[in-house]
Amino acid sequence: MINIEEFILTPFVDNELDFSHYYQLVGNAAVMAMITERALPADEARSDYEKLLHINGKHSQFGNFKILDRDSGAFIGLGKLEFGEEQADAAELGYIIIPERQGQGIAGKIAKGLIAHAREQAEVSKLFAIIDPNNLASRKILLNNGFVSIEVLLMDGLPGEILELNL
Repeated sequence: MINIEEFILTPFVDNELDFSHYYQLVGNAAVMAMITERALPADEARSDYEKLLHINGKHSQFGNFKILDRDSGAFIGLGKLEFGEEQADAAELGYIIIPERQGQGIAGKIAKGLIAHAREQAEVSKLFAIIDPNNLASRKILLNNGFVSIEVLLMDGLPGEILELNL
């Protein structure tokens, strides 16, 4: 569990409630517009969720986390601090917020908190984030937290920008 201001982040686990929270995000075209440019159908989301659970089983301090409101327990989104495949000491930072809570500064708080959490972990010396270059809100959050743009490219046919932060 990771505590960030008024939020609690807990790993997604193998149950239907957690999958329904996950699908609430990835099955929503508006939420996914700057990620995959499309909502995921249920079968694809289920397959991706199984991969997410496998990743979550690798390390207790890293993975994909539910963002919950500390007071109400309401689901707010997903926070990601996941080891990359190419560099053993690098982790990917990410976040997805439900539409009703976007524009309230939550993503910025989550990013800042996950960066602080990563700094406490000896296994990681660098964070990276992959965003749609047109996602100006995420770009601003990352730049304000010390990330620098490394590369703009096409990733699986979609525009992508890689930003990095040395810890």
